[in-house]
Amino acid sequence: MPDLGRFILITGVVLVLVGLFLTFGARVIPLGRLPGDIVIQRGNFTFYFPLVTSILISLVLTLLGVLLRR
Repeated sequence: MPDLGRFILITGVVLVLVGLFLTFGARVIPLGRLPGDIVIQRGNFTFYFPLVTSILISLVLTLLGVLLRR
């Protein structure tokens, strides 16, 4: 049971940190509008592909996963 409690505690802390980042992080790092994100606008059609944002989020989650495995 101690392992389950530890897992729940770590998950809660991670969720709080993600929530804080989503709330206040947009002011510091404009996720979704980084250079390298693809935006095509033609008439009534807008295509948006957040390429660099996706790579950055993937990198952060990978580093977080590596640190939590230790």
